[in-house]
Amino acid sequence: MTNDPKTPISRRQMVGGTATLAAASLTSAAAKGRDTMASDSSTDEGLVDPTGNYPKPPFERQSQPWPGLAGKMSPRPDHGETSYKGSGRLAGRKALITGGDSGMGRAAAIAYAREGADVAINYLPTEEPDAQEVIALIQAEGRKAVAIPGDLRDERFCKQLVQQAVDALGGLDIVVNNAARQQTRQSILDVSSEDFDATMKTNVYAPFWIIKAALPHLKAGSAIIGTSSEQAYDPSPDLYDYAQTKAATMNYVKSLAKQLGPKGIRVNAVAPGPIWTPLQVSGGATMDKLTKFGGLTPLGRPGQPAELGSIYVQLAAADASYATGQVYGSSGGSGQP
Repeated sequence: MTNDPKTPISRRQMVGGTATLAAASLTSAAAKGRDTMASDSSTDEGLVDPTGNYPKPPFERQSQPWPGLAGKMSPRPDHGETSYKGSGRLAGRKALITGGDSGMGRAAAIAYAREGADVAINYLPTEEPDAQEVIALIQAEGRKAVAIPGDLRDERFCKQLVQQAVDALGGLDIVVNNAARQQTRQSILDVSSEDFDATMKTNVYAPFWIIKAALPHLKAGSAIIGTSSEQAYDPSPDLYDYAQTKAATMNYVKSLAKQLGPKGIRVNAVAPGPIWTPLQVSGGATMDKLTKFGGLTPLGRPGQPAELGSIYVQLAAADASYATGQVYGSSGGSGQP
């Protein structure tokens, strides 16, 4: 996971002529899976029953080394590869998304590209296979795609990340701080100082460093979006450190929105409930919780990243210009807000 802070991160991976073919192949596979999932939930009126359009527990037991790959999960998450349809709401915009290889970051990247934005994504080097799929999908929409791997726990890299995104995209007006570290620990006694430090650096320090570096480039009309969680207001006993960081995210969003409001820069957050992402299979949940994941929500299932993509679009779009300092929940009927 670590990156040598003495080595500048300068690679901008642009997928060449194979991007369109790779995206088409991935989209075709996702379409087959999505059609199967939705087949029993569609109605004659074209409505889709939200309780039956995605997989429900029990899920198979599975484990991956942190941070995990979406491509190796079973079932594979839906990030909107086939379902999201754009309408030009972000035409000409330039976005940087951390954790853009999988989960909500990947859903946002796909949606932004289909809405007309150019997108830079950050991820850990071990997540390269997932990242390359996202780059291919962005380029398949005719948008500029920039891949910037590196470790957000390093302040120097966070500054480089923003500068590389600005240079490659020709500017910056959307910043999505989505990357996060989540490791379940039954007791606070099981949380080492190293664990605590890694979680705080990834979830709290990195957004701080990134926002500071990005702010001189953001003009009126720009948007900063954080990813909070239901853990911010209804924390699980085994996510002591992670839950704190999500409360911090919710708080910095509300504080920064007041600070940057007069400058015309909006700051909001998305607060998901149980969402099917690599966080869960790479140490973020116990095996018992994983097999039952999302089953206790009123919808009886976990959410899919695809179900949040439109929220990230809404918070970045100009027609949501009065929304700032807001936390948008998406938790299947449980939790707040």
